[in-house]
Amino acid sequence: MEIPHVKRYPSRIAGAFVLGLALLILSGPAGAQPVDVPPTWGGSFLDRPRLTGSWFGLRDEMGKKGVVLDVDLLQFPQGVGSGGRDTLAEYSGLAEYTLNVDTQKLGLWPGGFLNVMAMTDFGNNVNNASGALVPPNILSMLPQPGDTTSALMNLTFMQFLSPKFGIVVGKLYTLGGDNNEFAHDFHSTFVNTALDFNATLALFPFSAYGGSLIFLPWEGAQFTVAVIDPSGTATNNDISQAFSDGALVNAEGRVTIKPFGLVGHQLLGFGWSNKERLSLQQDPGNLARLILDKRFARLSDPGPLLRKILERFFPGLLVPTQPVNTTSNTWAVYYNFDQFLWSPQGQPDKGIGAFFRFGISDGIANPIKYAYNVGLGGKGIVPGRPMDTFGVGWARTQMSSNFVPFLRQRLNLGLDKEDAVEMYYNFSVTKWLNATLDLQVIDPALNKFLDSSGRLQNMDTSVVGGLRIYSRF
Repeated sequence: MEIPHVKRYPSRIAGAFVLGLALLILSGPAGAQPVDVPPTWGGSFLDRPRLTGSWFGLRDEMGKKGVVLDVDLLQFPQGVGSGGRDTLAEYSGLAEYTLNVDTQKLGLWPGGFLNVMAMTDFGNNVNNASGALVPPNILSMLPQPGDTTSALMNLTFMQFLSPKFGIVVGKLYTLGGDNNEFAHDFHSTFVNTALDFNATLALFPFSAYGGSLIFLPWEGAQFTVAVIDPSGTATNNDISQAFSDGALVNAEGRVTIKPFGLVGHQLLGFGWSNKERLSLQQDPGNLARLILDKRFARLSDPGPLLRKILERFFPGLLVPTQPVNTTSNTWAVYYNFDQFLWSPQGQPDKGIGAFFRFGISDGIANPIKYAYNVGLGGKGIVPGRPMDTFGVGWARTQMSSNFVPFLRQRLNLGLDKEDAVEMYYNFSVTKWLNATLDLQVIDPALNKFLDSSGRLQNMDTSVVGGLRIYSRF
């Protein structure tokens, strides 16, 4: 992407940062709040909350002082059984390292919480083989899309100044936002990116410097307002580069409701950025520049395939001929709800429930115009399996009509909408080990691909299966 001169935005950034002192409701305060500390991290091999136990009592003593250190491992063998670009199987994974510190329990001052989180990914994924524009494996996008690396995702300090008001500043992990009871946690629920969060947030970074104001006006309500660096990445820790090309302002509110005594949540959010980006509305002569320079933070990169199609059918468009169009006004509005439809007596956090998401964006810089998902989830209702969860969901990601219309019209490439259905069952093997069977059926947005001889072939509906293994050490 082209980056405007640093001096273009300083007054806007300073004003926005002071006015908001920044969010990440995207990351949400939950990322820095203290974690639950059990009476002991030890116990029998099957009952202990972590595989390595209490560390001969050291972990228990740390917990009493408000210090919790976790190392978690996600492993995900996954394969494309039919359709897509290719049928193959791959193995990938993600390691997470998290430190939480409660300053009051540590004997310092009340209301302070430090959160540090890093990630390492490894292996290969089936995103490209599936043909999907929205990755069927969100783990493959972390910590940095397109890279196999280790990175600092979150380094924040939260300070509550009263029981109803707090501030978060630092480097923020943004996937805590758009929270949903049944469709949000890739450790135990859906792994298709379109079912894990709202796809209209495609331009929001996964990790970025910024800050957040947190308001808790009444029990069960949380409102946040924030400013973050729109160009933040997990692998860039240089704070001097933050806000050099604009700002991303985000606000989100989530409220707990209890119709007929059943727990549910309503959430509404808004994001706006003044970062100068390449507009999707380009002369056909600028297609090559758009494809090469445009990277959408939370989507698979369609650039390499589209460039090959240009080279094969329209080689004259590989050299830009017109001034590039840009825009510095990008926005998205998103909504979701979750609602338990039935819960066992006295167990409001278990039962079966429904969820729904909807989002809309400008469609000028953002390739996603509309996003929807809907489904059902269950928690702890299978007889004899009190910790198991399951779910089934459908997601539709509708592309902006401004996204490479020349190629879509001339070659009938589709790129109108992408549909995905996902079903999973998450077995709680022990308190520290889960295993999830996952099946996805995806109708890709891009309906053609180039074969080895350079001919366009139809892209069939892809069937993707996988086994997610989640271990907590």
